[in-house]
Amino acid sequence: MENQIVDGVEAANFSALNCIDLSNPDIQQSVSLLKQACLDCGFFYVVNHGISQEFMEEVFAQSKRMFSLPLSEKMKLLRNEKNRGYIPVFDELLDPVNQVQRDNKEGYDIGVEVPEDDPDAEKPYYGPNIWPQQDQLPGWRETMEKFHQQALEVARSVARIIALALGLDHDFFDKPEMLGEPIALLRPLHYEGQISVIFLQLYHRHCHLYVSHGNAISYYVGQSDPSKGIFGAGAHSDYVFITLLATDDILSLQICKDRDAKPQKWEYVAPIKGAFIVNLGDLLERWSNCIFKSTLHRIAYFVYPSHDCLVECLPTCKSDKNPPKFPPILCQTYLDQRNKNIQADLSIYNKHESET
Repeated sequence: MENQIVDGVEAANFSALNCIDLSNPDIQQSVSLLKQACLDCGFFYVVNHGISQEFMEEVFAQSKRMFSLPLSEKMKLLRNEKNRGYIPVFDELLDPVNQVQRDNKEGYDIGVEVPEDDPDAEKPYYGPNIWPQQDQLPGWRETMEKFHQQALEVARSVARIIALALGLDHDFFDKPEMLGEPIALLRPLHYEGQISVIFLQLYHRHCHLYVSHGNAISYYVGQSDPSKGIFGAGAHSDYVFITLLATDDILSLQICKDRDAKPQKWEYVAPIKGAFIVNLGDLLERWSNCIFKSTLHRIAYFVYPSHDCLVECLPTCKSDKNPPKFPPILCQTYLDQRNKNIQADLSIYNKHESET
């Protein structure tokens, strides 16, 4: 029997992922499926998460409106040092070893809205957002803020299942210094091409949401040419707690289950309408003492813990025979280290403005 062909790709080249149904009353079944996925590749689907398909389509539509603006208008909303605002094409470099140019994508970072006069606004990754004018993009801010809040609740639900899979109390990650008060960042992304994706990534007091048009954590289809080292987003693993990815029906995400294999084997992840694709980040791999995997991929909503969360080996993930592999580290310090390796220095944009 011949393999099924999807968008020109043989079914044999697809990765089969477990599917976690958040409406399933059998929590132990969900825990078992999630744990198996986390030990295997760190990727799985989440369905029946409570966000309507109609609203997700509205988020995609609003995202496309933003990226359709003239470049001169988008540059007026350029990101600042707190990761708020517009991210130009070629701003980031995710795979310096294999890329001949920086990532062929643009994005927009939206975090927790903290007024300038709030003491928390002094913290890295906190502060007021940079918003387009209401008459320029009517309803854009309201849509993004609503989706940000709903996606965070989905991420928290997933984190509770992760906690159980690690032998912890179900509310272990709900503590204020973890996901009770996360650094939440929503990031719409646009790649050259017609692929649409929404990401949410979670850190402790750090949560990122990505809405992408191009590709997810694999290289993007659009104007990418992997054979020449040109990617919408280079191969990488996310340095977050978890990532939630919503995508349209265009095939784009690829994962590599064994990053040390030579040659590496890349498999497509088929999009499922209305579902989130969830992947574990490097932060959770570190937290779990490498019991759970963070998988290399080429592309949300990103979720991180609080600034002050101390990421150290979880009590259920260490023993005399398996001591902690990493020293404790504050989430804020961890993020600063990782971001410096990826993002362009903002001064290059100031230099460009002065020359023009």
